[in-house]
Amino acid sequence: MLFPRETLLELEAARLAPYAQKARDTRGRMHPEPESSFRTPYQKDRDRILHTTAFRRLEYKTQVLPGWAGDYYRTRLTHTLEVAQVSRSIARALGLNEDLTEAIALSHDLGHPPFGHTGEKVLHELMKDHGGFEHNAQALRILTHLEVRYPGFRGLNLTYEVLEGIATHEAAYVPGFKEQYQGQGTLEAQVVDLSDAIAYAAHDLDDGLRAGLLRPEELLDVPLLKALAQEEGLDLLRLPELERRVLVRQLLGYFITAAIEATHARLERAQVHSAEAVRHHPSRLATLTEEAEAALKELKAFLLERFYRHPEVLRERLKAETALEGLFRAYTRYPETLPKEVQGRILEEGLERAVCDYIAGMTDRYALEAYRRLFP
Repeated sequence: MLFPRETLLELEAARLAPYAQKARDTRGRMHPEPESSFRTPYQKDRDRILHTTAFRRLEYKTQVLPGWAGDYYRTRLTHTLEVAQVSRSIARALGLNEDLTEAIALSHDLGHPPFGHTGEKVLHELMKDHGGFEHNAQALRILTHLEVRYPGFRGLNLTYEVLEGIATHEAAYVPGFKEQYQGQGTLEAQVVDLSDAIAYAAHDLDDGLRAGLLRPEELLDVPLLKALAQEEGLDLLRLPELERRVLVRQLLGYFITAAIEATHARLERAQVHSAEAVRHHPSRLATLTEEAEAALKELKAFLLERFYRHPEVLRERLKAETALEGLFRAYTRYPETLPKEVQGRILEEGLERAVCDYIAGMTDRYALEAYRRLFP
C-alpha cells in the first residue's frame, strides 16, 4: 500500500485537532516549486533543514559548557534535538501537527553564533551601528538567504508557517519580519517556544551537576527539586549519577505534563477552532500551570546565579569575547584576509554584515583556531 502526499494530507487533516495547522492549508512558499510525491510540505521542510550546513555546525557550538570541557555536555545540536523531542510530546498530546512542530524546533537555533549567548551579545554590540545581531533574525537569514542549495532561489524556500515559527520565537517578533508575520503564530510554534525553555532548564541543570559546578546540596534551595527528590526517595546531599538522571527525567516529565494540561485548559476556555483563531487570539495559548510557571522561574533564577555566573563559566566567556572581538576587528580592518567567497558578498551585504555572517557561522573551535592564526 502506498501513501502519496494527497493521502497523507487527508489523513493528517482527519486526525489533527481543529486548532492545529494543517499542511493542506499552508500559505505556501515564496518561490513556487513542485511538492514531493510522498511527503507533506512540512515533512519536506524538516528534511531540508536537517541537510543544511548550519544544522551540522550546531554539533560544535556551545550550549553552556564548551566542547573542550568534555564530550558528554549538551551542545547546541543536542539541545535542538531535545527541544524537538519535548515539542513533539506536547504536540502529540494536544493533537497538533508534529511535522510542523519538529521543523520549527530543528531550525529554531540555527542562527546562534559560536559560544552561545555570549557570542550573540558580542556580535550585537559589534554590529550596533550596522543593524545589530539577533539569533532568530540570523536563523531567518540562513533559511531565506545564506544557505544556497538550489539553482532557482536562495535559501531553502520553506513554507510560510515554518518561517513564521522562527520569526515569533520567544514571543518577540524578529526585526524586519514584523509586517510579514503578524499575530501570535501557530500553536505549534508556541509549543516549540515553551519546550525550549523547559528543555534548557532541565538539561542545563543536568550538565551543571555533571560538571561539578553545581553541588547536589544546592538543589535544596529550589522547592520543586526538593519536592521531586522527596517523591522519588532521592538523597540531594549525595545524588549519585543514576539518581541525578532520575531527578532530571522527573523534572522534564513534570513540566511536559504541566504544559499539556495548562495549554489544553486554556484552549477549552478560549474556544478556538482554527489555526487562524490561534493566531488572532489576544495572548499566547501554549502555557504552563501557574504552579509550574512559578517553579520554572525559580529554577531559571537558580541556574543564572549558581551556574551561568559560575567563575568557570565566566572564564570561558572571557575567552569567547576576546576571540570574537579580535576576529571582527581584524576582518573589518583587513577584509583581504577573508575567504574569497566572503569577500564576494561584501558589495551586496556590506563589509560588517558579511563579516558578521561569516563569524556567526563558525563553530567554537573554528573561531578559536581562526583567532590563533591571526594572533599567534
